[in-house]
Amino acid sequence: MPSSDLKPAVIADPVTTEAIVLAGRKPGRRLRERPGGRPIKLERSDYVLRGISYVTISLFALFCLLPFVLIVSASFSSESEIMKSGFGLLPKGFTFTAYEYIFKAPGQIIGSYVVTIIMTVTGTAVGLFVISMTGYALWRPDFRFRNQISFFIYFTTLFSAGLAPTFLWIGRTLDLRGNYLAVWLPLLMTPWLIILMKSFMRTVPFEIVESGKIDGAGDFRIFWQLALPMMKPALATVGLFLALGYWNEWYLSSLYLGSTVEFKPLQYQLYNVINTANALRNSVAGSNVSITDLPSNTLKMASAVVATGPILLVYPFIQKYFVSGITVGAVKG
Repeated sequence: MPSSDLKPAVIADPVTTEAIVLAGRKPGRRLRERPGGRPIKLERSDYVLRGISYVTISLFALFCLLPFVLIVSASFSSESEIMKSGFGLLPKGFTFTAYEYIFKAPGQIIGSYVVTIIMTVTGTAVGLFVISMTGYALWRPDFRFRNQISFFIYFTTLFSAGLAPTFLWIGRTLDLRGNYLAVWLPLLMTPWLIILMKSFMRTVPFEIVESGKIDGAGDFRIFWQLALPMMKPALATVGLFLALGYWNEWYLSSLYLGSTVEFKPLQYQLYNVINTANALRNSVAGSNVSITDLPSNTLKMASAVVATGPILLVYPFIQKYFVSGITVGAVKG
């Protein structure tokens, strides 16, 4: 065969070829990356789908935001304007009367905030630790009595002893009436949260326990250093439920604390403020004092803003973990 007929072999380099294609593409075409790093051209249908998704999510977010805007607007409105023309997106007869009534005793409100924050932080931290250990123990296949204990925990979600035995047990047997522990302890563990944590632990491979035992680690070290870091979505979800339970609690405070403590939890303090305003409103209804000058609806809205404001600032930071944690066990592979 003549040497002139021998042509050198051309080996196409994928990286070089891709660079040539990208260099020769039309300007203005947007590309997005594949999972492996290769670009994918966005078609017109992709832009349409994204546009529809963004508009739908924006409208849904707006509908969720409107009620809170109405609450904030009503809290800065005058009671007479609310009774005359109802609620609106903008304050009517702008005034701070409702907030002045709530913060008439600022030391009491600040003390209630401090009590609620301490109970929420400590209760959430201790509750997460106890619930995560319980869920971890009930998940371990080598735990002999895990089915029996799981049954007793689940049984409490179906049947309850009732208010009277619980009140006698906490108030007389434990002698916690007038003590913050009477509110703090009952909210520490919830059967449903233990079940949720156990369900999440099923997604954790048991091989991590075996590998820890091979390396000579004890049970608590396996839980603390191997299992716990893999439980972040469930911890965020359970922590949010615990924090909301402590922050919004007022019923147990009314049963066990009453007027025996100087600083009541925030929700119970605001509940008392609203009841006092309603009692004052009813007492002057037949006198010459105009009841439209006394805050009622605006006071409720201002109380909602004071109570929910701090927790709304925390929620966006754990929302992504909350979504992944609450759907635990919903999809089976």
